[in-house]
Amino acid sequence: MTEPTFGLIEATKCTINDRYLSYLPISHGMERWVGECAPFITGEHVFFADSLKTFVADLGRAKPTLFLSVPRLWTKFQQGVFKKMEPAKLEKLLKIPIISFLVKKKLLKALGLDKVRYAGSGSAPLPPDLLAWYRSLGLELLEGYGMTENFNYSHMTKPHRGRVGYVGEPHIGVEQRIAEDGEIQVKGPGVMMGYFKNEEATKETMTDDGWLRTGDKGSIDEQGRLKITGRTKEIFKTSKGKYVAPAPIENQYISSPSIELACVGGRGQVAAHAIVLLGEDAKAKADAGDKDGIEKELTELIDSVNKTLDDHERVAFIAVVNEEWLPENGFVTPTNKIKRGKIEEEHAGVLDEWYAAKKKVIWYKF
Repeated sequence: MTEPTFGLIEATKCTINDRYLSYLPISHGMERWVGECAPFITGEHVFFADSLKTFVADLGRAKPTLFLSVPRLWTKFQQGVFKKMEPAKLEKLLKIPIISFLVKKKLLKALGLDKVRYAGSGSAPLPPDLLAWYRSLGLELLEGYGMTENFNYSHMTKPHRGRVGYVGEPHIGVEQRIAEDGEIQVKGPGVMMGYFKNEEATKETMTDDGWLRTGDKGSIDEQGRLKITGRTKEIFKTSKGKYVAPAPIENQYISSPSIELACVGGRGQVAAHAIVLLGEDAKAKADAGDKDGIEKELTELIDSVNKTLDDHERVAFIAVVNEEWLPENGFVTPTNKIKRGKIEEEHAGVLDEWYAAKKKVIWYKF
């Protein structure tokens, strides 16, 4: 039994009675060991999703007891619930003891998650509000962290030991440390030998004493739980000479049901900005002519988020773009992580115009 596979079994107590729905690309590192390696040891049943269109039906067919996803999909599940019931009404019902039990059971069944013992989230930060919302339904989302370079075998939140904003503790056999510049470095059984026929890249990624440079900045709490504060290569400096870490800010914006994806930038500019895709309902309202209503919501959101940030981190405006960010066109990865370089390159030609407009909300190609 390989140590990475053993780590998953130890963390979740998988057995032959468990069911897992595989829908990530098989070439994805995480899917390699969760959907392929682990079942050979545990004997769990693996179901495969036919396509994105059949995903909901596939979920109902599999009735998974183990389910892994990305923040974008967890957000879509939540938005689907809010379409049928207003958040305020749901919140009231969840405070009534007997009714609360019935509502939780009904909602999880409708989502196809009523049999789930362990639910995981990875590939991008999970908004704290979203995490809290699922917990209110009785579903504890266990966040995880890893890279292709360590076979995605690095960290995972242990049941009932989670801390909001942290991705968990090291798996069995994994060591962690924070370098002098704040970079997270790890060593463990899943770490690669090196990049194929690329010694130069391998030397850049591995330290002389055998630790993997993750490229992420972070911190470790007193219980060994890891917090990721941003990518070393993503952190940018404004024209005022101040550094901005975009990921935590983006995390706050995508917590809003009105925003599906966000990319914060502003390298060399007087202030940061956010390029966003609207959530499904917000986009439908905008397309129907209610831009004023959406603009009011987004203006209030900017003010709300900015209050939590230092002066140099505050976003000057939100640019709402009318386009699709898909793996097929290179704007996101197969696991729906934004490709920052592609998004920034696509809109570089209009940045000066956006800043000159001095508006809090800019509509682009609507």
